[in-house]
Amino acid sequence: MRRSQYLLVALLSVGLAGCNSSNSFSDLQAFMDEVRAQPKGAIEPMPKEVVYEPFTYRAAALRSPFQAPVKIELTNSAKGSKDIKPDETRVKQFLESFNIESFMMVGTLSNEAGMYALLRGADGVNRIRVGDYLGSNHGRVVAITASGIEVIEIVSDGDGGWLERPRTLALQERS
Repeated sequence: MRRSQYLLVALLSVGLAGCNSSNSFSDLQAFMDEVRAQPKGAIEPMPKEVVYEPFTYRAAALRSPFQAPVKIELTNSAKGSKDIKPDETRVKQFLESFNIESFMMVGTLSNEAGMYALLRGADGVNRIRVGDYLGSNHGRVVAITASGIEVIEIVSDGDGGWLERPRTLALQERS
């Protein structure tokens, strides 16, 4: 055991002898002087700023291309009436800024003030009553029953006239 300890001490001594205690950094200093002597590079200029040109989306009032077109069945005439037109002077209600297809009837409430329907859509559940407006086609709620909401929409016929189109939002049953 003594021999192995002597051998270990001898190896450590030889290993430590390889470490030079002189603080000579002349080679490092020479390299740094050589790098400092090289000409300095130029920084390339910033790229030109691209001017943003705003784009106005003009198709907001049109039907979404991701929804199927609604079939309009005309009973009496192929043209709309000049007497029917939406009231453009009234203040728009919150639910008119959404498409009517995005709403689902989920229930009803009633109290002494009347009957209300609960609609899911437009960032949550909303309460509406008869006379409220709904959807982007000037839809007015005309009746609320336990099974659905009846809405009359006023849509353009494309020739300067307007048509009244009935629509029913049925109560969505839990599945």
